[in-house]
Amino acid sequence: MSQTNLSIFEKLESEVRSYVRSFPTVFNKAKGEKIWDEDGNEYLDFFSGAGALNYGHNDNKMKAKLIDYIMDDGITHSLDKASTAKAEFLTKFHDVILKPRDLDYKVMFPGPTGTNTVESALKLARKVTGRTDVISFTNGFHGMTIGSLSVTGNSFKRKGAGVPLQNVVTMPYDNFVNDDLDYLERFLEEAGSGVAIPAAMILETVQGEGGINTARFEWLKRVENICKRWDILLIIDDVQAGVGRTGTFFSFEPAGIKPDIVCLSKSLSGYGLPFAVTLIRPDLDIWEPGEHNGTFRGNNHAFITATAALEYWEDADFEKNIQVKAKMVRNFLDKMVEKYPELKGEVRGRGLMTGIASEVDGLANKVAAKAFENGLIMETSGPKDEVFKLFPPLNIKEENLEKGFAIIEESIKSLVKEPVVN
Repeated sequence: MSQTNLSIFEKLESEVRSYVRSFPTVFNKAKGEKIWDEDGNEYLDFFSGAGALNYGHNDNKMKAKLIDYIMDDGITHSLDKASTAKAEFLTKFHDVILKPRDLDYKVMFPGPTGTNTVESALKLARKVTGRTDVISFTNGFHGMTIGSLSVTGNSFKRKGAGVPLQNVVTMPYDNFVNDDLDYLERFLEEAGSGVAIPAAMILETVQGEGGINTARFEWLKRVENICKRWDILLIIDDVQAGVGRTGTFFSFEPAGIKPDIVCLSKSLSGYGLPFAVTLIRPDLDIWEPGEHNGTFRGNNHAFITATAALEYWEDADFEKNIQVKAKMVRNFLDKMVEKYPELKGEVRGRGLMTGIASEVDGLANKVAAKAFENGLIMETSGPKDEVFKLFPPLNIKEENLEKGFAIIEESIKSLVKEPVVN
């Protein structure tokens, strides 16, 4: 049955499809950290919708509230008209997330996806400062529309634009080269460098698609100081690293910085529904009404599930449990690198956004493929797909986390250890 269905996608869907090639089966049911295909095969999900399902699949509380809302004929589509669902989300987000963290932001609804929030952030930074250039960082990934793509480092993705991607200067991310911020500051200081003072700098504190590269907190703090010195706006793209993925709601919290603009999407809805916001320092909110809009910026179903998802963050133990599981993952990955030197591996990441980068060409892809055969879904990242990454749901049961570890180790072992010949 699955093979027949897969032929439909091959026949009717564009060649641009990608994940179906990595996970060649037809899925039809999911719950928590598990997903099943039409043949009844069960998989542990260490992919979590590329970070869009941080609370797992079909969370009971979110599902119940969404069903009640739909059955009561609640507003579905509203553009940016006022709705009860939007008001409840805004209030909850302020009370549960922003206020306890002493963060003062206006909330903008730019459109339903991550690239929408990045586009709005770049546009606003240029409008506020009157400058055109933006500094991005090596191996950053910020989206697939033209503005977001211009600040993305991946050359394969950039070529898909089909036009020159301009008004962006790329600088080294943390540990890309030695003394990378000295290099950046020299460019800003030197009149002959060819680098104008930019409107903004945009970065991920942990680069998801770029290879799980992790910026040190002191590096992030210094970037913030450079931005303040030169009156440059700091944009943190927390689309993938945010909403608890790195251990705290915002990935930048442990660094002690306060960005001027923050981009959120993916797991913000909590349920996999399209939803994005751009958080703006209040004095930067100089938009004219309707100057940036979009038909689907009022996804009320997402407001309902996002508000329900924030209830997790009312319990301090939720964040503590993420830290416990993050330590389990880190210990496991460290063990794999030590136990299987053939990996030539390096552990990367923070929280539950982690992985192993292998120097062996193609090995990370083979590990991910073997894991799928063995009943676990995970993906690779990095310029050469050199990292297999672990993105389990934040609320995964510890016994299933351990079960996933066993599958990954078996997959590694089958690829790097020669079989015993009798």
